[in-house]
Amino acid sequence: MKIRNATSFDKNSVMKFCKHTFSWGDYIDKVWSSWLNEGNLFLFEKESPIGICHAFYFENQIWIEGIRIDPNFRRQMIASKLVTHAELIGKNNNASFSYMLIDTENKNSIYMANSLNYEIFQTWNYYSLIPKKNSNFKIEFVKSIDSDVFPFYVDSWRWIKTTKKILVDLSTQNKIIKSNLNGKTSVAIIGDYKHLDKTLIVTLFSGSFETLFEILSYLQNHAFENDYERIQILTKNELQQFDSLDYKISFNLMKKSLI
Repeated sequence: MKIRNATSFDKNSVMKFCKHTFSWGDYIDKVWSSWLNEGNLFLFEKESPIGICHAFYFENQIWIEGIRIDPNFRRQMIASKLVTHAELIGKNNNASFSYMLIDTENKNSIYMANSLNYEIFQTWNYYSLIPKKNSNFKIEFVKSIDSDVFPFYVDSWRWIKTTKKILVDLSTQNKIIKSNLNGKTSVAIIGDYKHLDKTLIVTLFSGSFETLFEILSYLQNHAFENDYERIQILTKNELQQFDSLDYKISFNLMKKSLI
């Protein structure tokens, strides 16, 4: 048994145990090529592939994603070994923290993460929103914002710790919007989901229903006018009812110090 970097020839073997991960299937087939190109797609092999894990290294953090284990080989600490392998590479490159995202109902994965000294850092909610033509909204593009408002933003389902430079770059690209009414503010960071075409992904902070309404109306119209097929919203807030806004699932953002 060994851990190695995956290659394009491994795809068919891996997809065999990634078909029914969730009730709706899985997304690994959609991100496989991108993860291969990025590198750090780790594969656990016992004659044939029986587990995978992808790691994304950025600044001083590691993002762990896509842990998949063949059901015939679960409960053998394969996931733990893959994560530990990813952490070791990060530590050798001065990573200080490691993060991963786990469904709040996935007790087995939370137990695995806890056994490796990951703790629940924050809880986030995922909502979908349907693009729609709108004209009745009032928002403005943010030119400067404090990282206290957005200590993280979601980039293609990776929680990236913000820096002043990141926030300046996003604001320069008109990726940060806000609505301010009656002393309350809602703010959102928007971007493309790199691994799924025509998908707008949004990190949202809601300060009130009135300002949230303005933000969501803008997002619908922006997505409609730019030919997006779907809007994915990630937020720590529980959002109020809004036209075509649909709550999907909640996740624990897990964190581990490597120092």
